[in-house]
Amino acid sequence: MAINTLVADLSKQCDLASEGDLARTEALLITQAHTLDALFNNLARRAALNMGQYMNATETYLRLALKAQGQCRATLETLAMIKNPQPVAFVRQANIAHGPQQVNNAPAQPGESSRARESENQQNKLLEAQNGERLEFGKADAARETDSSLEAVGALHRPKDCSR
Repeated sequence: MAINTLVADLSKQCDLASEGDLARTEALLITQAHTLDALFNNLARRAALNMGQYMNATETYLRLALKAQGQCRATLETLAMIKNPQPVAFVRQANIAHGPQQVNNAPAQPGESSRARESENQQNKLLEAQNGERLEFGKADAARETDSSLEAVGALHRPKDCSR
């Protein structure tokens, strides 16, 4: 019988919330915030009592206290958002540019075609080699006496069995 009463009450609360009556939600959030604040204070007091003798317990209590404090802050922030909702801005287009830029946001008139033109997809000319040109600047240096440890392995130093 108690479950039927609970379901009926929850259904009523859902109907009220969908109609815009958030009094129950606000009461719930403020109760949660006060409970979390009391929990924070209790855990912080316990941490203070253990300080000096039981550092592991102190650290555990403080960690839990700060988690409760963070949850309390988040709950109050949620309540503030419900009470004072942010204004909604409908932005049609955001254009961020460095330099001159023209933006035409006016809708096209019926029967008027878009002014966009099809353009060729041009490849990046900087990254492709043309007519035997090299992409790197300069030329490769030959191995010198001072870089003898970096020279290529010669035929004398190769292993006899290369199949490994």
